[in-house]
Amino acid sequence: MNETIKTIHRLRSIHKFSNKEISNSDLKIILEAAVCAANASARQSYSIIVVEDRTILETSHFYGANKALVFCVDYNRIADIAKYLNHPIESGNIIRFITGSTDTILAAQTAAIAAQSLNIDSLFTNSLHRANITEIYKLLNLPDKYCFPLITLCLGYSETEPTRKKGRLRNSGIIHHGKYQKLTTEELKKLVNDYDNEEKQLGLISSEKWSEMGFKHYLDWFYTKWPTLAMNKSKVEEFHKILRKVGFLTSIPI
Repeated sequence: MNETIKTIHRLRSIHKFSNKEISNSDLKIILEAAVCAANASARQSYSIIVVEDRTILETSHFYGANKALVFCVDYNRIADIAKYLNHPIESGNIIRFITGSTDTILAAQTAAIAAQSLNIDSLFTNSLHRANITEIYKLLNLPDKYCFPLITLCLGYSETEPTRKKGRLRNSGIIHHGKYQKLTTEELKKLVNDYDNEEKQLGLISSEKWSEMGFKHYLDWFYTKWPTLAMNKSKVEEFHKILRKVGFLTSIPI
């Protein structure tokens, strides 16, 4: 493997960061790499909020990271320039949101790879979504139109070296050659067993935990317990409300 591939394979999620500081020069390199990511129509429909305030970083939203980058779908710069040049533009609708989300995630992933190339660890988290989103808009001074905080990249150095690395699915159900292929019964059975195999490290909790709760398989726990922990009806309604408010869920044509 070349150095780029090695860097990608070294990526891991860190939840406990040390007090070691990320230098300003390294932060600049990460940000400059992020904006090199591919983007639709050369518009870069995103903004990056750099969080360095220790008071904020020590909250549960940012896991005590040394720095955090909040990547937002954002059409305000594009709309403001259009207005400055006296051109009409419609920045809100679901297509704009999907396009902007793609731009945003590409920039965020590029930032994570750049950080790892500098031996800086990271954690992608949607913890801001679990908070009161209206309060997050106030905290980060986000525009109340055509802007949505999509993902946070926490950056820093791991407090301790992880003993294990999370596994990934690599074949059936993930990669389809030529055309999409539904999983066979045997392939489904194998995937269930792969998740049960602790050596593969595919799950969120250990086999000891889910088996102690009386589940036959890890995925039995995942499908019955995790949804109630990760997302509830009121949070889904909050998302719909915010996306309507900022203009991304409208019937206005492009």
